[in-house]
Amino acid sequence: MRYGCDSNGEREDLTVLVVPDAKVVRRLLTRYASLQIALAEGERRESARELEDVSYTLCITMGTQNVHAAIAAADSLLVARVRRSSVQESDSEDGLPTVPSGCSVPVDGSCVTP
Repeated sequence: MRYGCDSNGEREDLTVLVVPDAKVVRRLLTRYASLQIALAEGERRESARELEDVSYTLCITMGTQNVHAAIAAADSLLVARVRRSSVQESDSEDGLPTVPSGCSVPVDGSCVTP
């Protein structure tokens, strides 16, 4: 008995992209920054262990292998989310998205202030 959608028995490799929740990402970044500050101020033992845990969780959440790449990916995710939400806000009567005031939107969706 075969399971799945393939009719000839061959299986295609599927890539699934899971986008982390922005609130979770913000919480992780905030906790990471707070722990970095705590370590700089001399709180060593407990903060170091928790920083290690948060760094690992951030890497897993963002699908990276080091914390610097995870932070960069998290920042990109949050910036893209802000851009999408600000462009998609609708104040028009027809329900179509409007561009935020003072902002022109090029083809790539980024906000450019004149």
